Amino acid sequence: MAAAPLRVDAEVVRNAKEGGVNHRLVLACDGFEGFAPGQFAMLSAGARTSARRSDPLLPRPMALYRARTVAGRAELEILYKVHGRGTALLAEALPGQRVRVVGPLGTPFPIPKEGGGTPSILVGGGTGTASLFELARRASRSGPVAVLLGARSSADLMAVDDFEALGEPVEVAVATEDGSRGTAGRVTRLLEAALEARPGARVYACGPTPMMRACAELAEASGTRCWVSLENTMACGFGVCLGCAVPLEEGGFGLVCRRGPIFESTEVTWSGLP
Repeated sequence: MAAAPLRVDAEVVRNAKEGGVNHRLVLACDGFEGFAPGQFAMLSAGARTSARRSDPLLPRPMALYRARTVAGRAELEILYKVHGRGTALLAEALPGQRVRVVGPLGTPFPIPKEGGGTPSILVGGGTGTASLFELARRASRSGPVAVLLGARSSADLMAVDDFEALGEPVEVAVATEDGSRGTAGRVTRLLEAALEARPGARVYACGPTPMMRACAELAEASGTRCWVSLENTMACGFGVCLGCAVPLEEGGFGLVCRRGPIFESTEVTWSGLP
């Protein structure tokens, strides 16, 4: 069962660049009791200081990457890219400063039964990688795990070393669009081969919408179930603002922050997404 959401001003332990615009934020988060794979948190846009700031006003949704206990304190890791004002301010947060965290939020990935031998194929594109680490760790208790990570270039890849450090039965493959590391081309090239090699697998994907749609189509064509983690913009994380609605095949809409962010790929009306 997922832990209840916590609202806390967490202390910045480390906030460092990891190549290009990639950053890793480590927060000491007292009272944090863990999260289920695929959940997220809302983080303030930058550190909370004595000078009150209302620009930008809204928090930013961030995938929960990893949680650990270090010297008796709960530490939460967030991977993110700087691509706007909010994340630029977050990148300026210094050790000792505080960032408001609300989470864990959202519905997690379904994990195969432990010891059941079910293969899992995890496909991450760009910052979507951040949603998959805890899933890879837990799914490895159920069966072999193929982690397929894609990016535009080697500088844009995130946390490859962390996934490789998980060891067997986790296998990691990389694709870059410019061919600077791993297979040249899109990560869906790796997925095609993985689906052929792993009958009976489950597919889990997170990344840009076109990538997830392509993963969903490849999975459906092979008769494989697929779950995606949608990354719609949201303002609250609780279902109040209604800004993260996604069209559903059953009709109507589902809120990414409440019904999601994890959806089975066949639930989503992909043609209705931007």
